[in-house]
Amino acid sequence: MERTFPGHGHKSPLHGITVVVDTTGEEVWVGRCDDEDGERVVLLDADSHRDGEDGKSKADWLAGASRYGVWSRHPRVVIPRGRVAAIRPLAELA
Repeated sequence: MERTFPGHGHKSPLHGITVVVDTTGEEVWVGRCDDEDGERVVLLDADSHRDGEDGKSKADWLAGASRYGVWSRHPRVVIPRGRVAAIRPLAELA
């Protein structure tokens, strides 16, 4: 059954869920999905990691994010859909 909330019927099914957005580049994002469509993904309270930053791969960083969460370093981020390689709930990594 699909979740719906009053006033949110126009939002994506991922609305309100903490998701991982892997990009076609070196960057990966974790944040609460506000909305997503064919043009963009909008995250709230997000953080990002660049592959190799601080000696950690994307997978290493995501393992920590799935265990401990992330800091809200970006209140709102818009990622163009053309840069999105994959989007999935963070809970799927556990």
